[in-house]
Amino acid sequence: MTLKTDPTEFAGKRVLVSGGSKGLGRATVDRFLAGGARVITAARGSLEPIEGVEFVQADLTTAEGGEMLAKAALERLGGVDILAHVIGGSATPGGGFIALTDDHWLSELNVNLLATVRLDRLLIPQMIARGVGAVVHVTSIQSVLPLPEATTAYAAAKAALRTYSKSISKELGPKGVRVNVVSPGWIMTEASVDFLKRIQAANGGTIEEARQVVLDSLGGISIGRAAEPHEVADVIAYLASDRAAAIHGAEFVIDGGTVPTV
Repeated sequence: MTLKTDPTEFAGKRVLVSGGSKGLGRATVDRFLAGGARVITAARGSLEPIEGVEFVQADLTTAEGGEMLAKAALERLGGVDILAHVIGGSATPGGGFIALTDDHWLSELNVNLLATVRLDRLLIPQMIARGVGAVVHVTSIQSVLPLPEATTAYAAAKAALRTYSKSISKELGPKGVRVNVVSPGWIMTEASVDFLKRIQAANGGTIEEARQVVLDSLGGISIGRAAEPHEVADVIAYLASDRAAAIHGAEFVIDGGTVPTV
């Protein structure tokens, strides 16, 4: 069932979506646009123009890229009301922890932790100055359910992001800025297909066998499928909206029942 979106829900709101060019990020951009927001995002490569979206070509895994996006948000939009940090992903090979070099670790930390930390540091101060703002960090259930075959560094970085989110929520709540976390399980995106291909390359066999490796590592998914990007984007939008005005310092898990513990 597709829920009808209120086209005025985010009218007048300025939203920065990190990693908004594809997958969950693009679904999040589309969700805020559907609610009437002005949106700015970035990607390393070029992006086809999207009506209502300001685009910056920048690599957010670097300090320089984060500064470019933050500067553009301040200059083009006059500030940001909502930060939706969707940037993330894993590009490490299969083969367990021994296959991970220092470069792999640094790459995973930059994309899954430091890209978000840098943008927060650059843009949350203007929220504090106004006394209002909403921040949503996308982590992962792998922060509590890591997959040792291929995503140890990713899981560790997302766990650090989860802890960081909780810490700044304590600091920012009294200043009018809400901070919440969305922790998805497996989402069926282009990145998911690439992940399966890496496992296939490491282990041999078919894509379906690689998919089974992931399902076995997760212990299965109770609803029998991965989440769709728009389903997770809806949760992000809800937490950023005025409907969630009393929700702060919380984590929302959307994993189809994957995590088997309370």
